Amino acid sequence: MIDIRVGQGFDIHKFAEAPIQGRVLILGGVQFPGERVLVGHSDADVIAHAAADALLGAASLGDIGQHYPDTDPQWRGADSLAILQDVAKKVIAAGWRIGNVDCSVVCESPRIAPARDKMVALLSAAAGAPVSVKGRRAEGLGAIGRNEGIACFASAVIIKES
Repeated sequence: MIDIRVGQGFDIHKFAEAPIQGRVLILGGVQFPGERVLVGHSDADVIAHAAADALLGAASLGDIGQHYPDTDPQWRGADSLAILQDVAKKVIAAGWRIGNVDCSVVCESPRIAPARDKMVALLSAAAGAPVSVKGRRAEGLGAIGRNEGIACFASAVIIKES
């Protein structure tokens, strides 16, 4: 018998109003020097966070905030690819195999396409499974369209064979 589950993840972070010393924008593990940075307790990588949340949800293991709370100093400035890798280990330890994760990043800037292949490679390595990344624009609508932040939606498929 094959059991297949799907999980959804979402993350959103606002841009900092002023540069934060020592911080660079990170999306899908890729650094974007010179771009505005996102506010967050960890490195604020919305893509890695949404992917991790989708995997946790699919495996009924809670959410990213339960495992990596922003109230815990241990996670201040944490590498979100390491969080994604840890989540993948939790999912596997619960008896699941990760099929894939699909991510849709919504932002006006930076452009995702030039860094997509590197993001896919880094995220896939961290998850131990294929991760796809698509960039979308909000076409000027809402907070994301006004370039106030970046959001990401993710879906994950996990499989258990018994």
